[in-house]
Amino acid sequence: MREATHEPLPVGGGADLDHGDHGDHLDGLGGIGAGEFGDGKFGAGEFGDARTQQDLLSRTALGVFRLNGQFLAISEELAKPAGLTAAWWQVLGAVLREPLPVAGIARSMGITRQSVQRIADLLVAKGLAEYAPNPAHRRAKLLRPTEEGRSAVDRIGPGHAALAARLTAELGDAALAETVRTLERLATALDALESAAPAATVPGPAPE
Repeated sequence: MREATHEPLPVGGGADLDHGDHGDHLDGLGGIGAGEFGDGKFGAGEFGDARTQQDLLSRTALGVFRLNGQFLAISEELAKPAGLTAAWWQVLGAVLREPLPVAGIARSMGITRQSVQRIADLLVAKGLAEYAPNPAHRRAKLLRPTEEGRSAVDRIGPGHAALAARLTAELGDAALAETVRTLERLATALDALESAAPAATVPGPAPE
């Protein structure tokens, strides 16, 4: 089996793989809009202020929600010539290197198991993926791409490479690499907080 050369774009990081309006997620973020943050400059010691910390959290969340929508739209356009959707590409991309159970795909992508199961079944029905026995768990079968599925992902390669080159030219090599590191550190930090105190880290709805 040949090794796949293209990883998926980071799409659909919410509760579902489907497109959706993320406005509902903003209710518990303090009502801070992108334009309410002034020029983004802070004086010495201001990051210790609780209100400033909340504002930074809100701006980060709003930025990620916007990025998620942008990446979903971009991914749909890139995947279309290969006969895929962004959601199909995401799930196929998760198992290019090694087969995974549906629950493992859901954990790695930060989406629900039910959503992954629905897409996985569609991919299998269309001949783009197949279920294989799981030596570690008899009932939780592994999902793996078929040659047709790998070929479909490979056809995304030219568009993916062109976008990567354009984005690198826009941001610069160092800035893009630092952006990746920052997002990865943020995800790791949120995982750590959730593991330590899940109830305390999930923004709730604003009080009425």
